[in-house]
Amino acid sequence: MVGTAPQHADVEGVDGGVGLTALLVAAARAIETHRHDSLAQDVYAEHFVRAAPACADWPVRIQQVPDGDGNPLWGRFARYFGLRTRVLDDFVLRSVRTSARQVVLLGAGLDTRAFRLDWPSDCVVFEIDRAGVLAFKHQVLTDLPATPKVRRVPIPVDLRADWVTALTTAGFDPVAPSVWLAEGLLFYLPGPAETYLIDTVHRLTTEGSALAFEAKLEKDLLEYRDSAIYTATREQIGIDLLHLFDKGPRPDSAGDLRANGWSISVHTPFDFTRRHGRGPLPEPNDALEGNRWVFAHKPRLLRP
Repeated sequence: MVGTAPQHADVEGVDGGVGLTALLVAAARAIETHRHDSLAQDVYAEHFVRAAPACADWPVRIQQVPDGDGNPLWGRFARYFGLRTRVLDDFVLRSVRTSARQVVLLGAGLDTRAFRLDWPSDCVVFEIDRAGVLAFKHQVLTDLPATPKVRRVPIPVDLRADWVTALTTAGFDPVAPSVWLAEGLLFYLPGPAETYLIDTVHRLTTEGSALAFEAKLEKDLLEYRDSAIYTATREQIGIDLLHLFDKGPRPDSAGDLRANGWSISVHTPFDFTRRHGRGPLPEPNDALEGNRWVFAHKPRLLRP
């Protein structure tokens, strides 16, 4: 099942580069959905996989994988994405059930939370991604057809462009609490771009807002080039994640937010594996060893 898609980070749609990784995550969510002990349900995920020629032969059920959960890609790595989906689902729903009524998905990819979660009636979900990715997503969901459970506002703009103007023009209100997700996004960005994005979220949010993002702590990503996950992903579907990840030094975004008054909680994915009883656990030469899930809250100010 070796893929032949070109590995260019700037490919506009889902046929290569970072866009193709959105299909990888969709395939993982499809496999998770069909598990008897599923942590997250996404009935739309397999339709994305089947609609894209680049991954027409990828599995959408673990039973389609010859070595099943013993496969580093479709077993362990897919379980990782299933766990991440569940943890961030819980985070978003907790946030909108308290104060936030605006959700911003940065690099939304093939996220279907607007279609599959139970939202308060007055919420709005803004989905920011490149036009080609959102167009593919729109076509698949329209063909099903699928109906969102919340007001959904796709914003076709590259995060390297003026996405702030696009977001505010689309109706985002900076003075109202909001919840933000940067799921599987930041390690594709150069360090200065990550710093700009996190600083912009800080400037655009008011008290009572929240942010979740994924970070990698490795000083040298190439130390893990021969890890089971990266090797299987390269060999089985032709995606070289280490080619796509930015190799420059990473900023301390959690520390920057803490310095700006946010309360911060940093976890390994393994923390949630133990909490849910499902997901990856540490292993030698582990490509997931440096992954951290960061949850940030902008506290309400105490007033006299």
